[in-house]
Amino acid sequence: MSAVAVAPARPTITTRAMLSFFDSLIVARRNLMQIVRIPAVLVFELVQPVMFVLLFRYVFAGNIANVPPEIVELGGYVVFLMPGIIVQNAIFGATTTAIGIAEDLKSGLVDRFRSLPMARSAMLAGRATSDLIKNFILLLVVIGIGYLVGFSFKNGFVNALAMIVLVMAVSFAFSWVMAAIALSVKKLEAVQAAAFTGIFPLVFMSSALVPIAGMDGWVQAIARNNPISHWANLARYFAVGEYSQMGGTPTELIILSSVWILVLLVIFMPLSIRLYSKLT
Repeated sequence: MSAVAVAPARPTITTRAMLSFFDSLIVARRNLMQIVRIPAVLVFELVQPVMFVLLFRYVFAGNIANVPPEIVELGGYVVFLMPGIIVQNAIFGATTTAIGIAEDLKSGLVDRFRSLPMARSAMLAGRATSDLIKNFILLLVVIGIGYLVGFSFKNGFVNALAMIVLVMAVSFAFSWVMAAIALSVKKLEAVQAAAFTGIFPLVFMSSALVPIAGMDGWVQAIARNNPISHWANLARYFAVGEYSQMGGTPTELIILSSVWILVLLVIFMPLSIRLYSKLT
């Protein structure tokens, strides 16, 4: 009697999810090991946020009007600035995802990943995870620099942790935006230009660095509806408490900030995975 061929059992959704998760961790570990082997990369990435803190703290502080009086009483412009700088650096830090993917595309590493029996999402999720860890380290450094120049958390330990969670969520969401940009543009030089060209106007037309009240009318309209303003205002609330010019109640800011983060993830996670799957 001839044997009947039995098709192998198809992995369950849970099994596929677990395999994808562990594949992502392997890719994340590979990316983090690059930092261990070449620590100068992390050092140079620290230069930009430190320069932003020092420039805005000491060069522009005397020229910034319209800072809410409650914040002036808590320490002045530096107290207003630091939460916005922290949000800004989380967004700029996410550009390393785009640059890293573009470099992997150029070196052929992505082709090798695609030839392996691993989940399509693993390479992207691993890159986003490793960059999240790196951006967390940068966040702690920026907070430390902030304390050296006069900033401190004034709304309690729990709210300080809430600000860190918010900033990390923003960084993770923007990593997927950057992944989509890298997989669309592909060329390293073009990816860098596209990432920064898109981010700079959004950051500077927001409440991250200066109060909205001092902007021109048409810029104010953009800034008040800019998700970066919502994140910066919420980060400021977590750092120092309620203040005028918050742009809403704490509950409203939490809802708006969360919705924007979810929108970015819902759009750009599947888009990035689809673009990665269609690479030839």
